[in-house]
Amino acid sequence: MGSARRQSAQWRLRTRTLELGTRTLVMGVLNITPDSFSDGGSFLDPQAAIARAMQMLEEGADILDLGAESTRPGSRAGNASAAVSTEEEQARLLPVLEGILRARPGAIVSVDTYKAPTARAALRAGAEIVNDVSGFSWDATMALVCSQARAGLVLMHTRGRPEEWRSQERLDADAVLESVHSGLRESLQTARAAGVSPEAVVLDPGYGFGKRFDENYALLARQAELLALGRPLLAGLSRKSFLGQTLAPLYGNQPAPPAQRDTASIAALTAAILNGASIVRVHSVRPAVEAARIADAILAVAPGP
Repeated sequence: MGSARRQSAQWRLRTRTLELGTRTLVMGVLNITPDSFSDGGSFLDPQAAIARAMQMLEEGADILDLGAESTRPGSRAGNASAAVSTEEEQARLLPVLEGILRARPGAIVSVDTYKAPTARAALRAGAEIVNDVSGFSWDATMALVCSQARAGLVLMHTRGRPEEWRSQERLDADAVLESVHSGLRESLQTARAAGVSPEAVVLDPGYGFGKRFDENYALLARQAELLALGRPLLAGLSRKSFLGQTLAPLYGNQPAPPAQRDTASIAALTAAILNGASIVRVHSVRPAVEAARIADAILAVAPGP
């Protein structure tokens, strides 16, 4: 258990700084896509997406994370022939981003993209954070774009590309942790070489991104070891498929559908907070806010290492 090891830290965004470590921050997911594994199509209409964003803010979301391309298993994300072009991604994303900031000028908005042109456009439109699921590995110009804009960053570990995930070799617990640790270390080195301040970076272990079923649990159990990299952690466990697989015996030996994974998501995010996460990325905001309050109360009285 890494409960006593979460440290206070500053996260420098494009125009402001957030204090991390005392209170867990909740990042609400907004998928502006027709094909997301969880809620694809529900918020493709800009007005529906903006309304959902307002709801998440009312429920207590500290950050909104907007994504306009699905990176579900089997997708072509990260390839030159990606299913969603840069132009289409921006056409989905920018009207929603701009609408949110018109309604709530103080909102903190993150954009979930691995494409440098989309990151550049979103930052110009008012986004504070770029959430790159590839950890700067799929677009060679992304690090420089983010450095020049002084953006806040979430750098995530991804093992391979989505179309490869189902066929990858299984790893034992030690190998999973080493893969994530070394990959995130490389992302930090890439960021540093581009002139990114270390205080701009939060690291994400990338649950479900190139990790097979039990590999995710091995990673979650030892997540606190990643704090040795020196930056705060974000955990995105909400509605992930490995949770649905664990629940299969309760659903006729079929994986629980995404909409039925929220209770399991709360259990997983609580474990993540107690194992060092400063931010959790979720679909259902209010339950996550409440669960984070309880986990934070535990951390407040936990003995030191």
